[in-house]
Amino acid sequence: MGDTKQKIWKSVDGNTAAAHVAYAFSDVSAIYPITPSSPMGEMIDAWSAQGRKNIFDQQVKVAEMQSEGGASGAIHGALSTGAFCSTFTASQGLLLMIPNMYKISGELMPTVFHVSARAIAGQALSIFGDHQDVMAARATGFAMIASGSIQEIMDLALVAHLSTIRASIPFVSFFDGFRSSHEIQKIEMLDYDDIPPLADWKGIKRHRERALNPEKPHLRGTAQNPDIYFQINEAANKFYQRVPKIVEEEMEKVSKLTGRNYHLFDYIGDPNAEHIVIMMGSGAEAAEEAVNYLNKNGEKVGLIKVRLFRPFSAEHFLNAVPKTVKRIAVLDRTKENGAFGEPLYLDICSVYQNRHKDMLVVGGRYGLGSKDFTPTMAKAVFDNLKLNKPKNNFTVGIEDDVTFTSLPMGELVDASPEGLVQCKFWGLGGDGTVGANKDAIKIIGDNTDMYVQGYFAYDSKKSGGITISHLRFGKVPIQSTYLINRADYIACHNPSYVDKYDLLEGIKEDGVFVLNVPWTLEEMEKYLPNSLKRTVAEKKLKFYTIDAVKIAEEIGLGGRINMIMQTVFFKLANVIPVDEAITYLKKAIEKTYGKKGKDIVEMNWKAVDAALDKI
Repeated sequence: MGDTKQKIWKSVDGNTAAAHVAYAFSDVSAIYPITPSSPMGEMIDAWSAQGRKNIFDQQVKVAEMQSEGGASGAIHGALSTGAFCSTFTASQGLLLMIPNMYKISGELMPTVFHVSARAIAGQALSIFGDHQDVMAARATGFAMIASGSIQEIMDLALVAHLSTIRASIPFVSFFDGFRSSHEIQKIEMLDYDDIPPLADWKGIKRHRERALNPEKPHLRGTAQNPDIYFQINEAANKFYQRVPKIVEEEMEKVSKLTGRNYHLFDYIGDPNAEHIVIMMGSGAEAAEEAVNYLNKNGEKVGLIKVRLFRPFSAEHFLNAVPKTVKRIAVLDRTKENGAFGEPLYLDICSVYQNRHKDMLVVGGRYGLGSKDFTPTMAKAVFDNLKLNKPKNNFTVGIEDDVTFTSLPMGELVDASPEGLVQCKFWGLGGDGTVGANKDAIKIIGDNTDMYVQGYFAYDSKKSGGITISHLRFGKVPIQSTYLINRADYIACHNPSYVDKYDLLEGIKEDGVFVLNVPWTLEEMEKYLPNSLKRTVAEKKLKFYTIDAVKIAEEIGLGGRINMIMQTVFFKLANVIPVDEAITYLKKAIEKTYGKKGKDIVEMNWKAVDAALDKI
């Protein structure tokens, strides 16, 4: 990187960002894939098979085990032989690793577990994201570092791997399941050539030399009686006390390399703020948008993003809080039934209690099971702080009419940056819509200087269920870690949705609406619901139709309408000039389908040309 070296920008998702760094530092990776962390293990396996080299100039040895307990046991075993290891998990998978995690930290073994944090099955199963799993593992003795954006996932994964080598304390590097693990953003990739100069090679040698070895015998895995167990447990304190300083130093190194600044706690907002919010993970990105919006409109508010959650450094935290702050709201993305408050809230309260400082601190919950968290909700949290008696133990983002914990919502806050183009696609799982949108993002992200973001909302059925793709394109980095609520462009790829869903909710005045239907004008009059016709008229929408299924069948593509609908998007959404887009699209088709033969490539090219004619 630096100034002389060409920066490598790529449009990738959070799982790819984490796996990219984990591969660099691993001799061994023991995996047992679980949603939404599966792609990390799968990528490590694929890269190893392709012969990719890590920073030790070797291919990573990958072992797929029969459960997460087996994966963490294999990691413990490999660490005992002086290997560097990583694994990837979430939810119940992380819980099955907990017994081994206590052993790994107790024996001071450097490793990083990358966790796409996910809800835990309680009253029901949820495959979606929140922090319940990492919070259940917070007593294991692993250090914990949180990322909120795709770029942060890559940068802070590097911090975690560098820090664990120096500290001999294992790390969990976590980010929000689906919201971050599967969100695609254009980020600056870390080059493997830049990593070795940052690593502590003495620490690497120290770990290798601690390997179980009959030539240098030492004692492990003992049983201890009451006379010594307590003292020896406390003997670990000095290792944990060193961690915050080590992480801060590694963050400085990574900041110097990348030009992006990180600290254990990062403050954003008015330097003289009186009201601040504290949170970690992807919600902090939406909160940052809200803080910038509110301060532009005359408020004085701020946000602290927690990076190093364990060990918690009270000193670094207090240094990050402006001296003017009078009230704090702490937001947790988890729920501990029966607890007085959630973990991050209790930590912040105890910091002020221990320092005998008077501070009004309230706590709330948001975003469980991937429930959206938006700038409108962030504003509701700040509005609550202004009240004479702010509500404590609140929820935001739901309406709780049973125990009345929820905060009231004000009007919609549109905190997105100027010039942002927002597009929404309604598809059917398996029809190629999501794959096509991923291509569209990569085409625009990798060939222009625009920033891109893609997020794909599935229902749990995946194939055969509904998919809604949310794409954003802009001139500045995109921090909107929530679903699109004001769209410039909406496309519906499945005509059966017209009377099942409110397809046009939130579309802007003069927006574009595209419908894939085989209907004539008379049939449209008959089948389109009145509410949809009214929105088209009232908002003066540009309404286009195409019979993509017919075109696909004529060309021989069967039900795969993705290439046709993608062409329509490039023609109508005007994100980049259509001729450029078509050139890139045809190149992408060649790359994607080249292996399947010339016929398939030409069929898809034909689909592109036909789509341009038949809108």
